[in-house]
Amino acid sequence: MISHVFIGIRNFEQALSLYTPLMQALDLPLKFCEPEKSWAGWMAKDAPRPLFIIGLAYDGKDSTPGNGQMIALLAANRETVRRCHAIALENGGLCEGAPGLRPHYHPQYYGAYFRDLDGNKLCVCCHDAED
Repeated sequence: MISHVFIGIRNFEQALSLYTPLMQALDLPLKFCEPEKSWAGWMAKDAPRPLFIIGLAYDGKDSTPGNGQMIALLAANRETVRRCHAIALENGGLCEGAPGLRPHYHPQYYGAYFRDLDGNKLCVCCHDAED
């Protein structure tokens, strides 16, 4: 259903320093990185899509996050959710909700929320019971 997700950033090097360890924790390998074009993308090893991309806004203007917009990344387990949230905060992200169960979504929903260095809101979540 989704081809790719593009997250607008303002500073490529800073964004890359947050997203690289985050994507490694999610086991999403780097597909491409072109610093001269200020963009990079990651995707699952075993699928051609979707692609997760960070980059400067195409029109050359400042990238600004939308109100109500959020990208949720799927984690294999709850420990990965916790690790990703910690990685985000260690690399300049801001907490928007600590890792934990969110039973109002469904009984096993476990998620953590943060904003990247440009204010984009992201979630890392797992839908499975604790191992």
